[in-house]
Amino acid sequence: MTVIENAGARPSERTSLIEESILPTRASQRPIGMLGYAWIWVGIAVIIATYSLGATGITGGFSLWTVILTIFAANLAIGAFMILTADIGTEHGLSFAVYLRAPFGIHGTHLPAVSRGLVAAMWFGIQTYLGALALNGIGEYFLGFSNWFVWYLLFGMVQVANTMLGIKSVERLASLAAPAIIAISVWMYFSLDGIAQTKGLNIWNFRAEGQMSLLVLFIANMGFWSTMAIDIPNLTRFVRTQTRQRGFIARNRNIFAAQLIALPATQAMIAGIGAVSFIATGNWNPVEVIQGDAQGLVLVVLLALVVLAQWSTNNSANLIPAALTFINLAPRAIGYKTGVVLAGIVGTLCFPWEILNNLFVFLGYYGAFLSAIGGIMVADYYVIRGRKVNVPELFNPQGQYRYTGGVNIAGMLAWIVAGGIAAWWSQYAFVIGFPAGFVVYLVLMKAVVLPKHPQAELAGRDGDTFLAASVGKDWVHTGGGQFTRIDCDKAFGQPEREDL
Repeated sequence: MTVIENAGARPSERTSLIEESILPTRASQRPIGMLGYAWIWVGIAVIIATYSLGATGITGGFSLWTVILTIFAANLAIGAFMILTADIGTEHGLSFAVYLRAPFGIHGTHLPAVSRGLVAAMWFGIQTYLGALALNGIGEYFLGFSNWFVWYLLFGMVQVANTMLGIKSVERLASLAAPAIIAISVWMYFSLDGIAQTKGLNIWNFRAEGQMSLLVLFIANMGFWSTMAIDIPNLTRFVRTQTRQRGFIARNRNIFAAQLIALPATQAMIAGIGAVSFIATGNWNPVEVIQGDAQGLVLVVLLALVVLAQWSTNNSANLIPAALTFINLAPRAIGYKTGVVLAGIVGTLCFPWEILNNLFVFLGYYGAFLSAIGGIMVADYYVIRGRKVNVPELFNPQGQYRYTGGVNIAGMLAWIVAGGIAAWWSQYAFVIGFPAGFVVYLVLMKAVVLPKHPQAELAGRDGDTFLAASVGKDWVHTGGGQFTRIDCDKAFGQPEREDL
């Protein structure tokens, strides 16, 4: 029996990059099916901030149909991009921050990974704030008590506790919340349309005076989910994978419905409701509009929608990604539950109510640097490595991903250059940052890094050695920084193991 260990590392160092929650997931540890994953994405896409995207399109001078179709197309495009990065999770079971050790180095990973983690934590704060306002409305109606910050703290703690229970708890919440959210959203549409009709407005013929570029609207909506586009492996590593399937579509078939149907359709629907709300009342937030007239059970149901929408998004889109990046920063000190708590604290300290007032500026600048990371990831995973990853070395402090002092200069320079260029033209951030990161990384990697830092995946040996699910294999940590590869359908401890 041969076990692969962190060669060159002292015994005390071998576990410095390891924590249980960021180890590769085995095929048997992936409980989420196609429908469950789609429900998660319905829950993710239904957030209050989405309403403002639709209203922005209306103020830009576009018709309701144009706004809805543009937002659908933008999310279809970002969903297709997500499928590319999702394979890192379905094939290798790797989290986003751990995979970044390949293009950025075992220490270099921290800057881009934590930048994503901070954005996720900020979004947690924004979503919790909006949910707290809804809970405050319920509290005012039933208890005569009004203090949104108290509700903010309580709501935040409940979400943190729920996320600490793990991915299965997140899926159960999504499967409960998503159908209810869709049903109530349809009801909101007809209510708003009725308000418009009483004012003699036809929502489908309405045109405001505005001169926004359709391309700007398209790109802003792509940037909205650029965070999830790069760290989608955090979720797909828990989605049931068809093992021994070399075909990309067959292996990732449980991913497609969520990214190509649930995300674009739900996002377009919710943004459309925001657009209708603006046409009918001049206010992009339909919750505030209907809340002004609603009473009794209708008011409670409406506000419950807000709470469910923020909760179902925060678990999977914000708390888990933020927690995993914080764990990657200090695996010896931060476990999964601690990481989730840290994400909640950071999200609160960023004063999310102030960020919400400058949402499009926020989207533009973080979309610039995160889109560059996306280009680097795709270039590294598909072009440089051909989907092959030397997984044990990702956890080896003295291994091939150490590069120079733990930093891959190609990844860091590509991120800074491409992100900076995209931020300069932040309105077009995603369509600039992604290709710039892709090209700059490839050039620097091939010209500067690979000649000095050979990668085992590229050494011309049997390519199957560095694949996982598609060849029916799992990587398993055996303890003390040692890894072994076994068949997906075998229990750990059985004799069929392989060496590199």
